[in-house]
Amino acid sequence: MRQAARADADPDAAAADCGSAVILCADDYAISDGVSRGIEELASAGRLSAASALVNLPAWVPDGPRLATLRRHIATGLHVNLTLGAPLGPMPNLAPAGALPSLARLLTRGLAGRLDEAEIAAEVSRQVDRFEQATGCPPDFIDGHQHVHALPGVRDGFLCAVSARFTREHPLIRDPADHAFAIIGRGGAVLKALSLSVLAGGFGEEMRRAGFPTNRGFAGFSAFGTVVPFQRELHRFFSHPGSCHMVMCHPGYPDAGLARLDGVVARRRMELDALMSMPGLDRAIWHPLRSSADRMPTWPAGAAAS
Repeated sequence: MRQAARADADPDAAAADCGSAVILCADDYAISDGVSRGIEELASAGRLSAASALVNLPAWVPDGPRLATLRRHIATGLHVNLTLGAPLGPMPNLAPAGALPSLARLLTRGLAGRLDEAEIAAEVSRQVDRFEQATGCPPDFIDGHQHVHALPGVRDGFLCAVSARFTREHPLIRDPADHAFAIIGRGGAVLKALSLSVLAGGFGEEMRRAGFPTNRGFAGFSAFGTVVPFQRELHRFFSHPGSCHMVMCHPGYPDAGLARLDGVVARRRMELDALMSMPGLDRAIWHPLRSSADRMPTWPAGAAAS
């Protein structure tokens, strides 16, 4: 059995234990200009593997075309959003007044079987369209803001949309679940990670059966405090890796646009500074290779679909 990396190991050691480099993904590109700029700087410096973008918010209009230029450095993906701002089209069931619900309301409706699968699928398709219109390319991978794509009541509509859309080249789909022993071994926001793993149980297997590659192993759950240095948290995220381990992060420059939309503000600058300065990080993370400029990257072998 592969021995898990120690929680206090450096990134190089964790990546070696994984058998391949870790996919380090920055979430929330285009939530605000400051977040987008921070992610762009990290990508250009070789300090990220990937970034996923929100396409239904105002910052996407100027920032979307800039994301396309990052494809030479990182994988670029869609951050499906059903809990912030307004949908891109009518959603009379989920957003009758034109505003997307909170995560708690979405989850409550999903668990009660009160979400419309066709409505979810249509909105996911619209967000894929908007991503492609701005970048000129399909997303290399797809995940969800607050992991909504993997939640009960949402996942069926999500799978319907991506299966209909991607019939040849399949983007990687983020699986936000992980094994309990790995989550507990890392420490930190254990309850949050375990709860999501229960809610997302079976999601990765379902995606792989449908022909989509997924990560195998996921970390990055945090209380988003500012007392514990982010570098210490990142060491934990890299420990107990799966065979295709993905770590999410939330770097950026705080600005007024971010403060209006999200509660995680000051912490983002801490993550940005730590990621830019952390020794060995560029060697420990996966960097995408493409056979041509318009093709999806070759993901680590552990991501292969079933």
